[in-house]
Amino acid sequence: MKNRKIFVTGGSGFIGSSVVRSLVENGDYVTVLDNNSRGSLDKLANIKGDFNFIEGDVRDDSNFKDLDGYDCIVHLAYVNGTKYFYEIPYDILDIGINGMINVMNSIKKFNIESLVFASTSEVYQLPPKIPTNEDVPLVVPDILNPRYSYGGGKIASELLAVNFAKQFDLDLKIFRPHNVYGPNMGYEHVIPEIIKKVLSSNDGKVFMQGDGSDTRAFIFIDDFIQAFNIVMNDSADEMIFHIGNMEEISILEIYKKIISLSGRNIELIPGERPLGATNRRCPDNSRIRSLGYNQQISIDHGIKLSFDWYKNNHKES
Repeated sequence: MKNRKIFVTGGSGFIGSSVVRSLVENGDYVTVLDNNSRGSLDKLANIKGDFNFIEGDVRDDSNFKDLDGYDCIVHLAYVNGTKYFYEIPYDILDIGINGMINVMNSIKKFNIESLVFASTSEVYQLPPKIPTNEDVPLVVPDILNPRYSYGGGKIASELLAVNFAKQFDLDLKIFRPHNVYGPNMGYEHVIPEIIKKVLSSNDGKVFMQGDGSDTRAFIFIDDFIQAFNIVMNDSADEMIFHIGNMEEISILEIYKKIISLSGRNIELIPGERPLGATNRRCPDNSRIRSLGYNQQISIDHGIKLSFDWYKNNHKES
């Protein structure tokens, strides 16, 4: 589908800018809303096509105006990065819930037909089975742990979106990304954080969180966009999709791959594991694969592409 009018919240971040680029290059007219608190207009540079940018907060309903004729809202705006879960948990919930309410009010006001919402793999937090499919219960294990502000805000947003869609006959698609990574994504995520630690070590020592035995399954940004486009254009009955790969790997192995690429002699020192961290996370991605998704970038190739970018840019990032 082409020539759609699409409103994208959170469109100047790592994932958002890649989504905007893909939509614009597809021939869609895109308006981006972002306050650039985590993103940057630099990430939207060199897009081959025109788009409109509004600098503003998703919690401010005055930024949701003049949306007559828009076909879809792609709602990505949120605050990611584990350290923020502990530092600003109320802000995360505020952005998540009030942002979603503004999105839904705009959909109702302007008769927008569809919503594509970015949730998270953290809605499971402690997955009851691995690989994890889309139908397992969503859980907040400990209401007193600020870490769960992120997953809890997404659970609340999913509840709002699902019930709004049922009541007002909205075409809704929810995707739950699993550890998207790639060049120029900041440092508040696993792979770039490890790259920074390795490149910045002056004494040949790197301190880990825990012992590195926790596992994750990563998806490179190009593969994420392939899967996102499938969700964006899907007409199947399913509402919720995992976007991720079934290639589980320990954090220790990620360290070893990055150290090997650096050519440095690095001693890894186990450290304290954050309270509430997840031991394992790996999606069952059969639903998105049944619609044509096929992983193109291996974890080794993706880490190499990421490492090379950060090696060349880490002083400026």
